[in-house]
Amino acid sequence: MSLTDEQRELYEKVVAETRVEIDDLDRQIEEELKKVKDRIAELQNAKNASRQTYDAACMRLGIPNDLEGAEDTP
Repeated sequence: MSLTDEQRELYEKVVAETRVEIDDLDRQIEEELKKVKDRIAELQNAKNASRQTYDAACMRLGIPNDLEGAEDTP
């Protein structure tokens, strides 16, 4: 079954419009992903700073550091 010129134009318009929509959604996804990665990095830095304080306090108190060797996961 062959398309009429009118049908072809309609489908070409749909393809063009949805392509723009998909590209825009891809851009939005990348922006949100960057925000999440930035926030995770901030939280990881805060955790590392707190960990250093915890380590130092344990050392000053002469008590075992129960977090020593605990694996940090980003």
